[in-house]
Amino acid sequence: MLKVYEYAKCSTCVKALKFLDAKKVSYQKLPIVDKAPSQTELKKMLTALKERGGSIKNLFNTSGVLYKEFKISEKLPNMSEAEALKLLSEHGKLVKRPFVLGDDVALVGFKEDDWKKVF
Repeated sequence: MLKVYEYAKCSTCVKALKFLDAKKVSYQKLPIVDKAPSQTELKKMLTALKERGGSIKNLFNTSGVLYKEFKISEKLPNMSEAEALKLLSEHGKLVKRPFVLGDDVALVGFKEDDWKKVF
């Protein structure tokens, strides 16, 4: 089952869910603030991101209030991968959303052109 971690007040998440509904894709919607992705899920996403040239920074909601409050941009270069994944798993608002994981799917954020290639 496809898991979609989302935030109801996030316009990007709303667009992503409408996209999935239009494509008749089954998914489990999870509130990212109440239940952040696990460290295992975050690690799986990070592996997929790295395969596409991404990095740990791509997992962070860099425009979020919490990202700025925690001064992550200053701390991230000196943070281990394990520390970053632990932090993300403890604070759902730090995670870039929507965060979508399935058997053969690993997407973070919503770029319609990228999603059309997958769905």
